[in-house]
Amino acid sequence: MADTVRLDLAEAVSLCERAAIAAGASEENASALAKSVVAAEAKGVTAVGLSHFLDYLAALEAGRIDGHAEPVLTRPSLAVHVSDARGGLAHTGFDRAFDDVARSARLFGVAIFSQRNAFTCGELGYFTGRLAKEGLVSFAATNGPALLAGAGGTKPVYCTNPMSFAAPVEGSAPLVIDQSSSATAFVSIRKAAEEGREIPAGWALDAQGKPTTDPAAAMKGTLLAFGGNRGANIALMVEVLAAGLSGANWSLDAPSFAEGHESPGAGLFVLAIDPKLIDPDFASRLKEQLDRLAFDHHVHIPGRSSGKAGMLAKALGLDVPADIARRIAAVAERA
Repeated sequence: MADTVRLDLAEAVSLCERAAIAAGASEENASALAKSVVAAEAKGVTAVGLSHFLDYLAALEAGRIDGHAEPVLTRPSLAVHVSDARGGLAHTGFDRAFDDVARSARLFGVAIFSQRNAFTCGELGYFTGRLAKEGLVSFAATNGPALLAGAGGTKPVYCTNPMSFAAPVEGSAPLVIDQSSSATAFVSIRKAAEEGREIPAGWALDAQGKPTTDPAAAMKGTLLAFGGNRGANIALMVEVLAAGLSGANWSLDAPSFAEGHESPGAGLFVLAIDPKLIDPDFASRLKEQLDRLAFDHHVHIPGRSSGKAGMLAKALGLDVPADIARRIAAVAERA
């Protein structure tokens, strides 16, 4: 396609690493970030892939991300791993703790990773999916600046507050569920504004608290939770896990991830469970159940299509929109 550029995965990671370093990141932070956004792009989660990487570059240059931040890791108990990202990326602390978290889960059955003071983490399924590939069932929750109305309210009090669940499936890609508490992700509304198209009713309110289908008005107003009060209650649960337990900024107190020079100071909660300690046949039983749901009952199984897309991207590379590739390359050339 004339409006795309073909990059293999290694080329895409290298390009993003060079751009992140040029924007002010250390080599370790650049690598952690590049791998996460390329992984999202490869799985077809493009809203938090290379187009979102441009937001990270802008945040690095503006100081909303401290590109040279060194996360401080502590271990208040053998199964609890705590990270202070110190205004840096969410990925670096998790990367440093990853092997220990997996080891703790296998030894004690469960392990927790809790992080504060980070930039928003992009694709949350990247965190749970990695643990699932290690044979672990995992759940994650994260927050950020207020964008979403609470139950009965019309003003933003929570971020989109996504949550993700992943589990290993024998001989197949992991089951990965990754969804926001809002009716849609903020990046989807921003993309609609850029493309000049309306958004569906029920996604957002304008600044006066009235329903709107205008994405520009929605960006100045507030997002709505999926399922009304039920979704808003889930957003509150996510907030307690991600910000409450970690000591991160509550969404109401978090600076913008798109403007200014302060870190949003977001939180991240990850729970890892070793299912084999409870049921040694868990992964095979889950495969049988998911196959039954998919083939006998025509149920969409989250993670299967993204797993296939990831394998295809590994073999054939990525078709990246040419404009996005050029913009990333322009930053990389400054290194």
